[in-house]
Amino acid sequence: MKKVNIVIVYHRDGKRLLMCKRAKEPFRGMINFVGGKVEPGENIEDAAYRELLEETGIGREDIRLTHLMNFQYFMSGNELEVYVGRLRREVELIEEVNSLMWVDRTENFCDMSRFAGECNIEHMLQQVDIYWDRLMKI
Repeated sequence: MKKVNIVIVYHRDGKRLLMCKRAKEPFRGMINFVGGKVEPGENIEDAAYRELLEETGIGREDIRLTHLMNFQYFMSGNELEVYVGRLRREVELIEEVNSLMWVDRTENFCDMSRFAGECNIEHMLQQVDIYWDRLMKI
């Protein structure tokens, strides 16, 4: 399976999420989490930090990521690895390809006219809500 990751980044306030407007397929023009491909032989956690740095300028010193879950899509041969973390400090975002934005957690992430993933975003965030105290230790 081809591995890709997404990174759920919470602002320090815990109320906003870092998201991007996709410039490429899949989900071109839709709002999604940042992330990307895991290179062959690359450690999956290192890949999540690398993609986060490349796409946003957020480095390991800015956030502690926790591996939350995986999704396997057998028909397409993809495995999606999901990481989550909350910023330790304010950062200056650096856009690579996709435009970046902070989105309030109260948004309807099942609105498929705006958000990628057919409600997967909301499902992931509900999992974060369940384990918030364990996940968000800075």
